[in-house]
Amino acid sequence: MINLNFQSVPALRSVAQAVSQHRSQTVVQAASLHSSRLRSKLTACVAVLILAMHSFALADDQPFDNQPFDDQPSGAPPAVNPAVRPAAERMMVYPSIVELDSGRDSQTIIAQLIYPDGITEDVSDRIKIEIAQSQIVNCENRVFKPAADGETIAKISFDSFSIEVPIKVKESGKRPPISFKNDVIPVLSKTGCNSGSCHGSARGKDGFQLSLYGFDPAGDYHRMTREMLGRRIDLAIPSDCLLVNKATGEVPHSGGALFGRDTEYYRTVLEWLESGALNDPVAPPTVTQVDIYPPASVLNGSDTTQQLSVLARYSNGETRDVTSLAYFSTSNDDSAMVSKTGMVTAKNRGEAFVMARFDTHTVGADFIVLPKDLAFEWQTIPENNYVDTCINQKLNKLRIQPSDICSDAEFIRRASLDICGVVPETERLQQFLADTAPDKRAKLVDELLERKEFVEIWVMKWSELLQVRSNENVSYKSTLLYYDWLRSRIANDVPINAMVKELLSAQGGTFSEPSTNFYQAERDNLKLSENVAQVFLGMRLQCAQCHNHPFDRWTMDDYYGFAAFFAQVGRKPGADPREIIVFNQGSGETPHLVTKQPVKPKFLGGATPEQPGVDRRALLGEWIASEENPYFAKNLANIVWAHFFGRGIVDEVDDVRISNPPVNAQLLEQLGVKLREYKYDFKSLVRDICNSRTYQLSTATNATNESDRTNFSHSTLRRVRAEILLDVISQVTQTKNKFAGLPVGARAVQIADGNTSNYFLTTFGRAKRETVCSCEVKMDPNMSQALHLLNGDTVQKKIVDGKLIAQRLNEKKSHSEIIQELYLSCLSRSATEPELEKLLAEVAASDKPQQTLEDIFWAILNSSEFLFNH
Repeated sequence: MINLNFQSVPALRSVAQAVSQHRSQTVVQAASLHSSRLRSKLTACVAVLILAMHSFALADDQPFDNQPFDDQPSGAPPAVNPAVRPAAERMMVYPSIVELDSGRDSQTIIAQLIYPDGITEDVSDRIKIEIAQSQIVNCENRVFKPAADGETIAKISFDSFSIEVPIKVKESGKRPPISFKNDVIPVLSKTGCNSGSCHGSARGKDGFQLSLYGFDPAGDYHRMTREMLGRRIDLAIPSDCLLVNKATGEVPHSGGALFGRDTEYYRTVLEWLESGALNDPVAPPTVTQVDIYPPASVLNGSDTTQQLSVLARYSNGETRDVTSLAYFSTSNDDSAMVSKTGMVTAKNRGEAFVMARFDTHTVGADFIVLPKDLAFEWQTIPENNYVDTCINQKLNKLRIQPSDICSDAEFIRRASLDICGVVPETERLQQFLADTAPDKRAKLVDELLERKEFVEIWVMKWSELLQVRSNENVSYKSTLLYYDWLRSRIANDVPINAMVKELLSAQGGTFSEPSTNFYQAERDNLKLSENVAQVFLGMRLQCAQCHNHPFDRWTMDDYYGFAAFFAQVGRKPGADPREIIVFNQGSGETPHLVTKQPVKPKFLGGATPEQPGVDRRALLGEWIASEENPYFAKNLANIVWAHFFGRGIVDEVDDVRISNPPVNAQLLEQLGVKLREYKYDFKSLVRDICNSRTYQLSTATNATNESDRTNFSHSTLRRVRAEILLDVISQVTQTKNKFAGLPVGARAVQIADGNTSNYFLTTFGRAKRETVCSCEVKMDPNMSQALHLLNGDTVQKKIVDGKLIAQRLNEKKSHSEIIQELYLSCLSRSATEPELEKLLAEVAASDKPQQTLEDIFWAILNSSEFLFNH
């Protein structure tokens, strides 16, 4: 259990004891003073203590006594003695087919061993290569180059493994001219010339500007060849022009030397200059796909290496080894570092997603780094459903054993807070704890899902996503109608895809058709399209408005094609001056920022719909909820998952991109599949998640998972969000709130307008709904929160107004019974004997037992055990 008095943290034990003793003595010596005045004397000391404990909890995700809750066993630790390495079970060679399409083409191959325990080993520099017909292809240092047209086989051998790789060669006698777009710009991108910190910045650098990562080839060609004519390039002496001399560092260059004259990059640029620095005569082939090899690796020990290979596929069917032209990066260089040439080097234990960017494509490979020869034996545990299967498969690869499940008391409190935003009533808690049925947790989940509070929680969350708030565009009446529309859809179990389709195609008055307020919350069409992508697809497209996204697949063409779906939204005044009529005006286009030409509507990563006369928004709504869209179901599933675990499988939930991959892609895919199978009834998905063993894990860790923060191998301490915290304080103190526009006793989660708030909700981070960003909900503790709980009017006033202590004393309840009731109602557990003994001693020493019992109530409400869901 969490120690309420914080006695178990050595660094703070003496402070806690001093505070406890000081407070106890003050109560005895100054009994005539009001409790709140006593507390104000201790605010500075106690606030620091509480805040330190909050930070400790969030930093380590551990119970404060660093022991399992209720003294549960935490699982056996893994073996730590080095294991005897088994023999490899198979070898992989990449790419599996070598295609050489011209005399200047080449392809390097890599080989990887895979062991039974998942460990991989790069053996590329130790393989033996035998070519069946050596007159067709030459091979040196694993690099294949064409010699003659034809087909042959390369036999790749290592130890007992042997793989045959087909080789196809065509046009071996031709050397295509250097393409500015496909050859020169990739050199500029690889060497950093057109990066955001150099000439690709918004204003360029040193008087020379390029488009970021080459998103505007025509503009780049003009600036390079036509601006400052005769200075940047010199066709008379190509090898001695400013472009070459600066890149090689032979003249002063703020970017330094980028490449030498003995490199592939120099030869490419020089050949282009020597051929006349020509632009591409026709549209050159475009890159349609980029592959990275190997797709995944498990490295055995620090300093282990793995070479990557990157292959580009073009619209004309050709392929190209672009490893030397790809830009490499890693999501976690503490675990896996990557060089400019694509060599990955293992460092500390952990995970990393190593990315390669070429053209407009970014791809990545998963890397797991383990301690050298770590011995680990997976301890088989029950799996309640597919969630556990996906989680355990990943944990096994990571050599992590999940924690044991939480106690029944922890589960009922956790599930009640997560599903309904309440703490369990004492009577229901005791019934649940006494129940011996093996399926009682599943029954509890079903019970909670049918409560109206479940609907209220998700109406609140969707209100945040849809920016339900009054502003200069949306009247207060419209806000309430919009909120009621949303509540009716969720309360009546309308499938989420149907709700989204209705929302996107909405038209009519903001009073008569409240869903049209979606088009009033944001009236800028570009921003509106960004919001739709962020809320319903989980993607932040903002970067692609001005340039191709540097770390994702989305280009400016994609951005403006998606925005074009909203170009024909019309708005006009209604009969009531507060009402606006939203309609499809049938005309209007979105111009491209660079070309200034109208862009046709285009689904993200999909087709361009050709249905003249049909409302574009309706087409978009149909696509978003269709099987053709691979993003919608997974995005919704990720939002639901994040609610119950405090972080998404992709985190943050609205930042889905290639460079921010899911920590468990298989699980995210399965959740999306299930949501579609359930016909977008997200209540069924919630049931799956809450019934999983993964959701029911303890916060206590074992030797294998104590450092895990991302793979859901144990539960984490999560601060209760602002609205729910206020509701729960009101629940346990038996008091009622009054919010503008709502009757007395309404819950904070029922507040319709994002502008309606109070000091408590603002301090604890209630979303203002000014944007659709998930970051608007603030969950981090701060000093203002601690001070308000300790010395503000919310907790103390509710304790006094609720009169719970006075009522129990009037009912002749013993001090012990009252304290136990407070523990059960607030913390869903009984006080331990040491806790009860200390608290009863304080009450007995006081000549005002009611005030002391209220102080105990106040202390419980200020404890991290109450403020956090665990």
